Amino acid sequence: MIKHVGKHNNSKVLILFKVVPGEEHMCLLAYPDTLPRHIHDDLMKALESDSGQQAKDLADYLFRFTLSDGNNALETLHREGMIKKVPTNQVIVTPDSKSNVRLDELNSILLKMDMGEEAIKEMAELDANQGMSGKRRRVTEGANVGELRVPQNSRSVPAQVDTNISMNDVLSDDQLAAQRMMQAQKMAAEAKSLLAESARLQKEAEELTGAKKKNGTAKTKKAKVKEA
Repeated sequence: MIKHVGKHNNSKVLILFKVVPGEEHMCLLAYPDTLPRHIHDDLMKALESDSGQQAKDLADYLFRFTLSDGNNALETLHREGMIKKVPTNQVIVTPDSKSNVRLDELNSILLKMDMGEEAIKEMAELDANQGMSGKRRRVTEGANVGELRVPQNSRSVPAQVDTNISMNDVLSDDQLAAQRMMQAQKMAAEAKSLLAESARLQKEAEELTGAKKKNGTAKTKKAKVKEA
């Protein structure tokens, strides 16, 4: 089972953000099969890594991930127009070959997780019924939202996304700034936690070192007493 993957209009997608801030019905995607080979390979490594799988959104990890050419992964995707914004009800999440669920339904369930057992049961039903939950119908793919231009030898050339979709349709400066602020706050909290853990370990090391010196001094005094 692998997170952050799905399909849109029969094309494989990486789900960068399950929800766009301020637009809960939209998500951000990248199409790995349309990317240049070096970017594709780097992104797949990031996706399959422990950090990528543990991230709430894949973009959270890509914000910290450096491509083999030295550039930031998320910034490169954004700068080169390799990110596409589409409605969540047109994306099918495919964690494995037997399971699928529409992204808008998954987002709704995730929002209910704090409610307890009812949401957990609903997630189990979706998994058991391969995308069906109670009276929900089996998921189907939605209509097109702009055509994706895929070169025949797609991985050997830069990715091309519909030129009618501007970068402003993907992420506004305010949305990008909000994401950066959230990521910065998260990293600051993680750094604070790491510093606290470092201080604790250092204190333990000092205590162990002090105890060792104390024991060594005691043994030396005892040896001198025996010699006398």
